Amino acid sequence: MRRLVRGLICAAAILTACAASAQDFPNRPIRVLVGFGPGSGADITARVVGARMSQILGQQIVVENKTGAGSSLAAEAVARAPKDGYTLFLATISQPINAVVTPNLPFDFVRDFAPIALVSTAANLLVVHPSLGVKTVTELVALAKAKPDALSFGSSGVATGTHLSAELLKVLTGVKIVHVPYGGSAQAVTDLLAGRIHMLFSPISTVIQHVHEGKLVALATTEKKRAAIAPEIPTMAEAGLPGFETGLWFGLLAPAGTPREAIDKLSRAVNEAVKTDEVAKALAPQGIDLLGGTPEEFARYIDSEMKRWDQVSHAAGLKK
Repeated sequence: MRRLVRGLICAAAILTACAASAQDFPNRPIRVLVGFGPGSGADITARVVGARMSQILGQQIVVENKTGAGSSLAAEAVARAPKDGYTLFLATISQPINAVVTPNLPFDFVRDFAPIALVSTAANLLVVHPSLGVKTVTELVALAKAKPDALSFGSSGVATGTHLSAELLKVLTGVKIVHVPYGGSAQAVTDLLAGRIHMLFSPISTVIQHVHEGKLVALATTEKKRAAIAPEIPTMAEAGLPGFETGLWFGLLAPAGTPREAIDKLSRAVNEAVKTDEVAKALAPQGIDLLGGTPEEFARYIDSEMKRWDQVSHAAGLKK
């Protein structure tokens, strides 16, 4: 009996300590792992929003770049981290795509993470080389149908967001165009400018200057509303492809099992940060639209993304 009582007392003490720890959260610096390198959209977003969150939470937020395997190395590190809210992951569109096309990942993107908030989105821009002679998405589709497999599109790599955007175009229109994967968007843009490929879905901030200089032709952006950085360019839906909505997105995750009190404090900090003028002004040149929202809303968004890219990857023959 005494052992039972002592055990219950110890258990109660542990629960009390955990509750107190959650209530005191955060009381030391927080790490945010980013799966892409310095200067990427994910890196810039994490640093700008993280700096404002540091002021709100009263603790430093340290951004660490852990690149490799399409950002899966960073995701795995966070999935295996202590479930205390002090190690977070800035997820991107790469995570649901990797989850549906890559077998035997060492973590489960849905099961092993707790959503905090969807931070922001950024449109891709469909651009073509001027020599192609098309000015609209309708003209591009007509040309591609008239010349099956004669046109090529670049991407920042197999099963990346830029690749799957083009695969979605193929699914919705039935066109046959050839994929040319690169090791990053910069290399793809270089070859597009040289006319070695014909088209590309690219982060809008990467190519908009080339459009303004007449070196590339912009056909449409890929989100529901027009991009604030280029409001004169129609969306894919406006260009004749309703239902075509895809772009970059960034959202904050914690390891599954992180106390709800910590999740809620982090979510409130994200939502407060993305509403500030300083954050909006810093990210506007990147074509990034700030969002926010609850953990539950982000969970539903992740579910919709998983279903979308599962369907596209099946149609594109990418499922392994």
